[in-house]
Amino acid sequence: MMMRKLMVSVAAIVTAAPVMAQTEVEFWHAFTGRLGELVAEQVETFNASQSDYVVNATHKGNYSETLNAGIAAFRAGEQPDILMVFEVGTATMMAAEGAIKPVFEVMADAGAEFDADAFIGSVKGYYTTNDGDMLSLPFNSSTPVLWVNRDALSGAGIDPDVDLTTWEQVGDVLEALKVSGHECPLVTAWQSWVHLENLSAYHNVPFASQANGFGGLDTELMLNGDVQTKHIQTMGDWAKDGKFIYTGRRNEGGANFRGGECALFTESSAGYAGIKAEAAFDFDVRPLPYWSGVSGAPQNTIIGGASLWVMAGQPAVEYEGVAAFLNFLSSPEIQAKWHQDTGYLPITQAAADLTREQGFYEENPGTDIAVEQMTANAPTENSKGIRLGNFDQIRTIIDEELEAVWAGDKDAQAALDSAKQRGDELLRRFEQANR
Repeated sequence: MMMRKLMVSVAAIVTAAPVMAQTEVEFWHAFTGRLGELVAEQVETFNASQSDYVVNATHKGNYSETLNAGIAAFRAGEQPDILMVFEVGTATMMAAEGAIKPVFEVMADAGAEFDADAFIGSVKGYYTTNDGDMLSLPFNSSTPVLWVNRDALSGAGIDPDVDLTTWEQVGDVLEALKVSGHECPLVTAWQSWVHLENLSAYHNVPFASQANGFGGLDTELMLNGDVQTKHIQTMGDWAKDGKFIYTGRRNEGGANFRGGECALFTESSAGYAGIKAEAAFDFDVRPLPYWSGVSGAPQNTIIGGASLWVMAGQPAVEYEGVAAFLNFLSSPEIQAKWHQDTGYLPITQAAADLTREQGFYEENPGTDIAVEQMTANAPTENSKGIRLGNFDQIRTIIDEELEAVWAGDKDAQAALDSAKQRGDELLRRFEQANR
């Protein structure tokens, strides 16, 4: 009887004992649609792979909205553990002393094995200090390419394998498309990123002084040089002639291309996921064109996308979970799958090598172009990336000035001179606020 009571008591204690709770890690991101589904898949895979931590992923709006939500949450003491921030917010996050915990510190404190040198140089350099310490983890890194609707070219009597290496050759094809009656020869996404920021890097000319902002806060815009002015004026002329159709500041043109309306599309390599899923036409991807008369071109394009910043003020146990999750995201297998599913760059050389070994590039011609375009040459001060304060607001200014060119209200030189003047005012404000 006594033994029976003891067993009942022990059973009651065991039943009442709390199960050790998993440490929760809050992750805020900016993805919806297919990319949102793939992020959810990564999180589910990580959560199922171990029992110590559970990552909760939450969509907080577009890139700008997610950054603003993170800043507001930190001020309120309600910040997530991990915040996705697009590349133009890098300088803002670096200047936010006390708000972030650098990734290299997170990894070191957690005792995690982490090799920053495993990351592709042109990706790593954007998110590291001058000493090579990684501040945030590259997550979705892309670079612009030229998407081609092969059926549209064939329908206009143009060889779908036509050489589109240079902008001069693109101009000839746009003329042929227009003559054939095509209503949308060329469309673009992210006009500043593609046609000014990457244009500058690809032609090895500065977008801003002080190594595009990497050298200090006392920087000024240099986006109104000869190469940039020639390119924007040419696109303005194409817009006037109906060869370039402007659809919006972000990626509104993606729907037009995926729907088969447009023949050529300058967009992120990460357009692959949506184009592959929706396009009912034969397409391929080409390198971003360059102007043949510019010495040193093509150099290398620069990345877009976002990185993952770790927010300050969290318990040590949560940082251990963050370190485990970031290491999981960086693993060759996860990175290779992400690259193959999305078109984003494989951020480590091991992931690129694994993708090639798996035969993905051979089965999907052109999907390695973004990697080759980024790694063909060692980055220069002009092509390492752009790190400017208030860059999101500066892009808005650039958008406004470019729209004036597309509408025929300004010529390229006047618009870019104005963008420089207005943008430099924002750079001075950022400098004064962060001395």
